[in-house]
Amino acid sequence: MIEKATPSDDKPVPHALPPEAEEEAAPAERVAPVGDPDEAEGPAGAPRPLAQRVEALLFASGQPLTPARMAAALGAEAPAVQAALEELVLAWRTREGAIELVEIAGGWRFLTRAAFHPDVAALRRKTEVERLSPAALETLAVVAYRQPLTRADIEAVRGVQCGPVLRLLLDRDLIRITGRSSDPGHPLLYATTKRFLDHFGLKSLKALPDVKDLLETP
Repeated sequence: MIEKATPSDDKPVPHALPPEAEEEAAPAERVAPVGDPDEAEGPAGAPRPLAQRVEALLFASGQPLTPARMAAALGAEAPAVQAALEELVLAWRTREGAIELVEIAGGWRFLTRAAFHPDVAALRRKTEVERLSPAALETLAVVAYRQPLTRADIEAVRGVQCGPVLRLLLDRDLIRITGRSSDPGHPLLYATTKRFLDHFGLKSLKALPDVKDLLETP
């Protein structure tokens, strides 16, 4: 009688890899991609210079930015942002291109140098309708130099009614209502806006020309 063959107990067992070889054969861990927009790092994980990050904010913004606002956006200290701004101002001044970084309307903004204003104006094709009339400019000047003041105060200086002109300046965001006077009837008080400073290229109201200088101008 022939017996059925059974597997032998001495069958060779596959040789196990040593611990060192197992470590080498293990698949590499997944590496997170570099350049996550939420991370303040550049290539190979190197931190991006603060000045470059500040420059990016200024370039993307359509309005002046204060150091405090940029510091909050970047999670940085305000003095460090101020130092970065000074570095950028010097860099753009040395570059001598068509753009400059200026302090305006209580913040910082990239602007076209004055020599290139005609080219920019030609591109925008500004019309005469967009410009302020002499009456509007006079009213705006009274508000700028005597703010805050009431409509009656403005009309007393100009000698004419200025209701429509005030509405125009409010629509253009060049003046704003700051509250009410303590005079009888509590009339509205008017003052200029940050857009006014931006529009006329002024760092602050202190940068307004002296009235005496204006009167002496021929």
